[in-house]
Amino acid sequence: MKFGDLEIFVLSDGRFRLDGGAMFGVVPKMLWQKRIPADDRNRITLGLNCLLVRSAGKTIVVETGTGDKGDAKWDDIYGIDHSVTLLDSLHRRGVEAKEVDIVVNTHLHFDHCGWNTRRGPGGRFVPTFPRARYYVQRGEYEHALEPTERDRVSYLPDNFQPMAESQQWVWPAGDEEIAPGVELVRAPGHTRDMQCVRLRSGGRTAIFLADLVPTTAHLPYPWIMGYDLYPMTTLEQKKRWIPEAVRGEWLCFFAHDPAVPAAYLREKDGKIVAEAVKEPELVTA
Repeated sequence: MKFGDLEIFVLSDGRFRLDGGAMFGVVPKMLWQKRIPADDRNRITLGLNCLLVRSAGKTIVVETGTGDKGDAKWDDIYGIDHSVTLLDSLHRRGVEAKEVDIVVNTHLHFDHCGWNTRRGPGGRFVPTFPRARYYVQRGEYEHALEPTERDRVSYLPDNFQPMAESQQWVWPAGDEEIAPGVELVRAPGHTRDMQCVRLRSGGRTAIFLADLVPTTAHLPYPWIMGYDLYPMTTLEQKKRWIPEAVRGEWLCFFAHDPAVPAAYLREKDGKIVAEAVKEPELVTA
């Protein structure tokens, strides 16, 4: 989809499942299950939505899904469905891994950086995108190397250490424009140094909200994930970004919504609601 001088497409790495209670924190199940029903293991289906952005000749991938490193037990626990993968989606847009210039990880949890790497000769993990520069906030990378007992399971070293060896990491320490109209903006809360991606061109603005607002069901301010390390900071950040997105008519991208990867936010009867974008050219199956 043309977006000023940019091109933006939603990519998919399939779907997976997480515990509904963990995804909605203190929100009672009788409320959240009306939005996203749970299976018999209390898991809800989530999308693995990524972006392809073209800017000034640069090919940029935002997020890389879960990848294919899990064994059968892992795939069962997380209900991973790779009937489509990120690499499939890229191929359908005419992009091969070797052509990607920049990869952005909003943070380094396994469901956001899985295709950073893949198995190479001898079973060793190597960067999936051999010529790309990979961007994540410096503080996020440092935390991934020494996570706490609370979040250690979310960080898989094989997803991020190979790029340190190949010297492909770029570690900004704050907001930074990485290509014309493509800006990394810190949005702490889920982790201390998570970042979102803001896109601006031709008088229009879009934002990839990462795990600040992972699905449209998380638009109410207090609907915050139990996974968030700093929930009060998440609340502050939602109160910062959501009203701005409404006022500016920003196009918002949701990392985990299984049905609505992109929407405009509207205020209706005192509530913020998502108006799904219905442009077939935007979404890549």
